[in-house]
Amino acid sequence: MSHTPLYRADHVGSLLRPESVKVARKQFAEKTISAEQLKEVEDEAIRDVVKLQESVGLKVVTDGEIRRSFWHYDFMQDLVGFEFVERNVSTGHNFKGANTRPIFPTINGAVDFPDDHPMLEHFRFLASVTSVTPKISIPGPSCCHFRVANADIGYKPYRDDIEALFADLAKTYAKAVQAFYDAGCRYLQMDDIFFAYLCDPKIREEKKLEGTDPDWLIDQYAWMMNEAIKNRPEDMLIGMHMCRGNFKSTWIAEGAYDPAADAIFNKTGVDLFFMEYDTDRAGGLEPLRLLSKGKQRVYPGFITTKTAELESLDDLKRKFDEASKYADLDQLGIAPQCGFASTEEGNSITEDDQRRKLELVTATAQAVWGEA
Repeated sequence: MSHTPLYRADHVGSLLRPESVKVARKQFAEKTISAEQLKEVEDEAIRDVVKLQESVGLKVVTDGEIRRSFWHYDFMQDLVGFEFVERNVSTGHNFKGANTRPIFPTINGAVDFPDDHPMLEHFRFLASVTSVTPKISIPGPSCCHFRVANADIGYKPYRDDIEALFADLAKTYAKAVQAFYDAGCRYLQMDDIFFAYLCDPKIREEKKLEGTDPDWLIDQYAWMMNEAIKNRPEDMLIGMHMCRGNFKSTWIAEGAYDPAADAIFNKTGVDLFFMEYDTDRAGGLEPLRLLSKGKQRVYPGFITTKTAELESLDDLKRKFDEASKYADLDQLGIAPQCGFASTEEGNSITEDDQRRKLELVTATAQAVWGEA
C-alpha cells in the first residue's frame, strides 16, 4: 500500500432502491418500458443518492448499487464462463427468517473478465455525477467459488482441479482491477464476505463433510485476492467487506473472525477492511490485534443497517476506546456493518432511517478523529 486512506467515514455500498426504480424495473420486466427508459430512471436515482451521500458529509460515494438486483450476481453474470439459471425450487439461499429467489450460478467454460463488462460504464457514470471520490463495490473472487455448488461446475478442467478455477479467477480479477483503473477508478471495493462465513462453526463443519478443509479454503481465498490485486497501480486503494449475510434485515452465519483474521489482514494485500461488528454474532474485537502496523485501515461496523434504531454516539465512542486496545486508533475508521440493500428488496428500514445512519457515520468520525 502506497498511501494512507483518505477518509475516516465510509459505507459499504448499497442503498435502498427508491420507489421510482422499483416501479421501472417491474415495468421493464413486463416489457412496458425499454432498457433505455429504465436506465434514465436509474440515472436520476443515482444522481439523488449521490446528493444524499454528499449532503451528510461523506467524501466517498457509491452509486448505491441502484442498477443491481443482487450485490454479487449482477457482476458475476457478465463474467465469461458463468451462466445463471432459475430453478423450480422453493428458495435460493436460506437466511434466518427469509429466503432469496431461486437463482443459481453455474460455470460452463473458462472464466474471464470481458472488456465490455457493464459495471465499467456504471463506474464512469458515477464518476461523472459526483465532486468527491467515487467508489464501486464488486463481489470478491471467493464469491465466484463459494456461491457455485460443486454440481454446478460443468467445465471439466475446473471440476477435475478446483485450483485451476482459483488460478483463473485470480487472473480474471486482475484484469478487472486494471480495467476499473483504466476507467478512472482509484478506489475499488471487493465484497469477500465468505471469509466471515468460514468462521461459522456450522459452515466449517459443512465444508469438512464436503471433503474441504475450511482453513485451506480461507488461505486459497486470501491467495486469490492477493494475486488479483498485487500488481495494482500504486495510487489505487483496494477495500474488502466481510459480513455474515444481509437480506431483508436477516443473516446466515455467525462466529468470531479468529479463524480467518491472520489471512484477512496479512495474506490478502488489501488496504481497507469493512468488518461487521453490530451484534455478538461477530464475536469480540480481539482479532484486530493481528492487523499489521502501518497504513492498513479497519472500519468496524458498529452501526447496523438491519434495524432503524439509532446507535448512541457515546456508545460508539466507547466501542472505539475498546477497539483501540487491539489496533492503533489511527488505523481505524467508521462505516455501517453492511449495505442497506444487498438485494433490490432492501432491509426493513426507511429512507429516513438510512439518512440518519449515514449522518451518524460522519458524526462519529468527527467526534473520534475530528474529520470525516
